[in-house]
Amino acid sequence: MQLFYSKDITATTEEFEFSREESKHITKVLRKKEGDILQITNGIGLLCKGLITFSSPNKCIIQLQDKNHHDRKDYRLHLAVAPTKMNDRYEWFLEKATEIGIDEITPVICDHSERKVIKQERFERILQSAMKQSLQYYLPVLNPAISFTEFIKQENDDQLLIAHCEETDKKSLQETLKTKGSTTILIGPEGDFSSKEIATAITTGYTPVTLGNTRLRTETAAIVATHSVAFLNQ
Repeated sequence: MQLFYSKDITATTEEFEFSREESKHITKVLRKKEGDILQITNGIGLLCKGLITFSSPNKCIIQLQDKNHHDRKDYRLHLAVAPTKMNDRYEWFLEKATEIGIDEITPVICDHSERKVIKQERFERILQSAMKQSLQYYLPVLNPAISFTEFIKQENDDQLLIAHCEETDKKSLQETLKTKGSTTILIGPEGDFSSKEIATAITTGYTPVTLGNTRLRTETAAIVATHSVAFLNQ
């Protein structure tokens, strides 16, 4: 199954025209032609079949039919992850977390952050590609980068967790996680959160957790957290 994505598709859309770039991919690479059926999602649960009515490298038009809405999974995960020094490591996290199942991502700039600027548009494309590849119908929300101080001030009804490496009292994620609910987990940068940030998070209502007995890279910790939450919610 080949899945396509457009945020502009709605339950009332009857006809849709792909961009020139996507049309070229459909006709030249995938060799789709008039009469073929495509699957397309809007990233918020809608899945449609599209009958190709016009096909050229410059324009591909489909008639939408068999529209079905898919419910979200019964838990929600928001990861606030500090950008990594090497961009490709963060991109790997975005791709794999989307494949496993994540709902929202916020890049958080911390005291020890070595990277403070992200490539929003590139990251969005990675999320879209991973969603299509893994045949999912919900696109994770990617928030703009924000400082740790500003993020921690946000009102939040989720279960709030912070994973850090300091030798203090922490429980395992497995012991702490409330399943079938909404969870926000903070993951720090290379060098971890500062002691001040950890104290602030705990004061604000975050529970300190450990993701295992070994020290993990930022992107690895984020993937472990994503998979652990998905596994515990099965």
